[in-house]
Amino acid sequence: MTEQMWGGEPWWGVGEEWNPDWFLTDRQKELRATLIELCEQEMRANAKRSDDELLYPRRNLELLGEHGFLGLTVPEEYGGLGENHVAYSMVCETIARYGCASTAMCYVMHIGGVNAIMLRPTDELVERYIRPLRDGKIGTLSYSDPETGSHFWYPISSGAERVNGGFKVRKKASWTTSAGFADFYVVQTTSPDFSGYDDLSVFVIDGEDVEAQPALWDALGLRGNQSGPLEVPDVEIPESQIVGPVGDGAASNDESVDPWFLIGSSSVWNGIALGALDIAKRHTTRKRHVDVGLRVADYPTIQDYVGEAVIDTNACRVFVLSVANAMDKATDDNTKLLKPGEFARADFLHWAWQIKFAAAKNVAHVVDKMLHACGGSGYKRDMELERYLRDAKAGWVMGPTNEVLRQFVGKAVLLGFDVLDYWNQTFNRRAVENEVKKLDAKGKRELAEQLISQADEQEAKQAQPAAS
Repeated sequence: MTEQMWGGEPWWGVGEEWNPDWFLTDRQKELRATLIELCEQEMRANAKRSDDELLYPRRNLELLGEHGFLGLTVPEEYGGLGENHVAYSMVCETIARYGCASTAMCYVMHIGGVNAIMLRPTDELVERYIRPLRDGKIGTLSYSDPETGSHFWYPISSGAERVNGGFKVRKKASWTTSAGFADFYVVQTTSPDFSGYDDLSVFVIDGEDVEAQPALWDALGLRGNQSGPLEVPDVEIPESQIVGPVGDGAASNDESVDPWFLIGSSSVWNGIALGALDIAKRHTTRKRHVDVGLRVADYPTIQDYVGEAVIDTNACRVFVLSVANAMDKATDDNTKLLKPGEFARADFLHWAWQIKFAAAKNVAHVVDKMLHACGGSGYKRDMELERYLRDAKAGWVMGPTNEVLRQFVGKAVLLGFDVLDYWNQTFNRRAVENEVKKLDAKGKRELAEQLISQADEQEAKQAQPAAS
């Protein structure tokens, strides 16, 4: 194995023999080598500026565009690199580890928006948003909602209506990465003639048509990603800017947005964990205690810290790559074009929930232990470890939060997937009947009258289209 280099010196972090490279093709290893070189030459230095100055990492994203990474998963005939889910995981991890975690998270959201479009590509969408990616066009997802928090798949503060042969779209988002900086935004709203929680639609909104306040972004970590509020204020767009048919939003969410986001973000957390391990190795192997003649790395406690962190992190890495590989097999290496109603990645969504939980939980633990390993020196900003620590803390709370995900998994295991009621459609008769039993006769009559009134209104609404 050739020695890994960092600029003109041997690599000072965890060696490449600890990489699960059996998942990668030769081309993917070459792409990783290119990324590491870009990180060493410029991206890592830019990460410090982004953190210090709350600076959006546009230059880092431009570098990725110049080398084709903004179109990583786009077919080659559309100007992309034609790569798969495993390559995407590797790229996200590599950027976060060697370069800049804020850039990595902006990249995750960019690829999420790109793949939402590529799930339902049209000539118009491809020409306007996909082919220009190599020239540095940056996209993002806007799926959060101020009314529903981490339950971002319920976009209550949104809507769309048909006007002038196109659509008028309104959207409020509490968190949008690259808000105010992206060139296009893939947004999810309730559909025209909204009929229920799963009746959602997806649109592409140009950067000049959104309102954002990036100056308000000031966070503990990921300080460059500008994940601030965003509004689409009743913007009229042509019909060509809808992604898929009206009502395709729930399917798009399950088949594209969630799988790509969960693989990408999990890989970012794994990359941050590795980056912290790299810094800890550099420090502990170089720092000497002259009084006892030992390096910090010679103490068994430090070895225990690092050994456990590498084992746990590699367990998370292999888990993510395994799920990515399963999605590759289901999509013929990300080449299969799915029609509305067809699913492939969505079949592994419950596995994607698990990888995000595991990676976010692990990185929070690893960065704390690497701080302990480095002692007071790790607390100083010039070592960079404290930035990795702060960036890592976003993992647990980023939606879907780890609280949401572990309950999803626990409920599904114990009670079945139907009980999750992801789209708020399943009637919990047991709970309702238990609550009704608590009412006296008067309360039951009042409830019955209210329900009959609501039923009459619902029937009247359903009859209106037929009558017209």
